[in-house]
Amino acid sequence: MKFLYIFFLFIFSLGSAQEGFRFQEDVKKEVIPFQLINNLIFIPITVNGVELTFLLDTGVAESLLFSLEQKELKFYDVEKVKFSGLGGNTEIEGLKSINNIVQVGKNLKDYGHTIFVILNEEFNFSSHVGIPVNGIIGYHFFKNHPVKIDYITKRLTVYSKRRLAPKETRKFSEIPITLELNKPYLTAGVEQTHEKKDSKLLVDLGNSDPLWLFPSMIPDFQYNRPNIDDFLGRGFNGDIYGKRSRIHRLYLQNFIMEKPLMAMPDEFSIQHLNLVKDRKGSLGSEILRRFTVIVDYPNRKLYLKKNRNFQDPFHFNMSGLDIKHDGMFWDKDIVKVANPSPRHSDDASGFAISTNEFQYLFTLKPEYSVAGSRADSPAYRAGIRKGDKITRINGGKAADMKLEQIMSLMKSEAGKRITVEVDRGGQIMKFSFYLEDPVPYTDSK
Repeated sequence: MKFLYIFFLFIFSLGSAQEGFRFQEDVKKEVIPFQLINNLIFIPITVNGVELTFLLDTGVAESLLFSLEQKELKFYDVEKVKFSGLGGNTEIEGLKSINNIVQVGKNLKDYGHTIFVILNEEFNFSSHVGIPVNGIIGYHFFKNHPVKIDYITKRLTVYSKRRLAPKETRKFSEIPITLELNKPYLTAGVEQTHEKKDSKLLVDLGNSDPLWLFPSMIPDFQYNRPNIDDFLGRGFNGDIYGKRSRIHRLYLQNFIMEKPLMAMPDEFSIQHLNLVKDRKGSLGSEILRRFTVIVDYPNRKLYLKKNRNFQDPFHFNMSGLDIKHDGMFWDKDIVKVANPSPRHSDDASGFAISTNEFQYLFTLKPEYSVAGSRADSPAYRAGIRKGDKITRINGGKAADMKLEQIMSLMKSEAGKRITVEVDRGGQIMKFSFYLEDPVPYTDSK
């Protein structure tokens, strides 16, 4: 991993090493803005004086680092470790570093933070979210203070007091949670077809899907039809595959969600996962984003309040394309000059060259390519294949779009026509297809 310098300096732990994040000043709360991409929350975090971007994920017990994006960062007290989790491969090697100074916002700081460094660069998922992501933070961010997540304003509020005042939770529904292996679990009602079953689910902010169920953990499990085989994501140990379908209803206290999507990883993908007793699956961020959420580890509670996203339909990528960010390139735009005068200028993001009539603007823009094309999907049937470089979508330059915009388009609505222009080995090819939901819920009664 380039620019990662490891210093094997064995020093004594600070007295506050196990205390976690603490407020540095006498304030009631800390408000932290976040980026929301594909239902996932990304926050700025400073590690040993270096500003980085971390995924906020209740599904991980420890803080992980897997990329530095050309930044230099010093680590102390380092030892080799091995990781295992979702994905079909064997364990991967990494490093454990203690006594790191980690700061979030202006007032939250941990002087003895432990970070696990993943040395396998393939684990870096930055190309699939469209922004540089350096790591993942979970339990240690939440363990000392209640945290409110507002998906509408894109703000986190961390409260300094361990117990919330009644006014903070007055309009919320309260759900008890358990903390097991430093991860939160709740009980939800899962109604696959017509019978509701109480199911223990991991509350997983790092999972962008609505719901995951583990068929091998559920007696007499029956796959709902229709279902499709699909790539579900990436874990510590490689790619995760399984099936996608829908269930009839999901119940969270007094909240009922109709026909949510569910993913079901295959046994090979979860073979290295250390499952807690009676766990049936995971509750993901496509559900959680429909609420204002208060995660209260100190008092073992989760609070939910409906927001304007609650009635959104459960759509997923209906094109069948897995699209990734492939870096940046210099793009040239030609602009008519109102008052021409020969000149040249530049700034941090680009430069301009003017002639007597036109100005040529050179700007760094993103490149995209197809990381996968699901068999029998609309895009696959149209002819789009893995490795194709995407140049235009629906007539516009792909370089003028963010990856999040592209993926939102691909899951917008069934029946929508999509045109894609690709560069395949230097040959420009055009394709057209219609989005279609391959897993509509059908009542089998």
